Amino acid sequence: MTDQSKPPAGPQDTGRQRLTQALRKPSRAQAIVGVLLAVVGFAAVTQVRANEVDSTYAGYREQDLIDVLNGLAGTTQRAQAEISRLEATRQDLQSSTDARQAALDQAQARSDTLNILAGLVPVTGPGIRITIKEVTAPVSTDDILDTIEELRAAGAEAMQINGQVRVIAQSSIQDAEGGFYVDDTLLEAPYVIDVIGDPHTLAGALSFPDGPTQRFEESGDEVTVDELNSLDIEAVRQPVQPQYAQPDPSQ
Repeated sequence: MTDQSKPPAGPQDTGRQRLTQALRKPSRAQAIVGVLLAVVGFAAVTQVRANEVDSTYAGYREQDLIDVLNGLAGTTQRAQAEISRLEATRQDLQSSTDARQAALDQAQARSDTLNILAGLVPVTGPGIRITIKEVTAPVSTDDILDTIEELRAAGAEAMQINGQVRVIAQSSIQDAEGGFYVDDTLLEAPYVIDVIGDPHTLAGALSFPDGPTQRFEESGDEVTVDELNSLDIEAVRQPVQPQYAQPDPSQ
């Protein structure tokens, strides 16, 4: 009859069984050893992290640390002073730029005004158009001159006649056969005078009693005055170099 009982356990089986039993039911000594190992591991991790921290000033004395702080404070003050200086410089440059731009704008505005008064550039704006037709007699040069003077006194800013001649302060008017000359340009009837300025004021400068309109009509001419919201004056003059006048050096 064959013996079917299990063979005796070997040394390997016995060690595995002991380990399994120790993990399931550790003894007091094993528990203490496990706690010590955990403490040692925690201490090792803490030491590694501590070694990673910058220890540049770890060995400095108190006075050394004070000197370092003083040096840092001085550097900060110098940096702030430099920032303040740069900001002041920026403000000065900005102020200079603004002042220069204001001067340029003022000079440009002055130049534009002088160009308009000298008749050097075309202009546009509100104004009036005066049409003078000869009915029974030629238009008097004196009446034309009086009309121009009244319009100037009423604030006329620009003026042209028949779209050909720009009338300025230096303009001259002379009688001629069949019309009259304005600055050596012969003009013939009908005469159309375009004037830029306040339309109502300019029209009023012609229609008062014994004013230009009444004198033209008494001379046998027909006068029409139209107030316009927009008027173009395109006649221009060439700049003239003064022959005698020179800038005052004291100005």
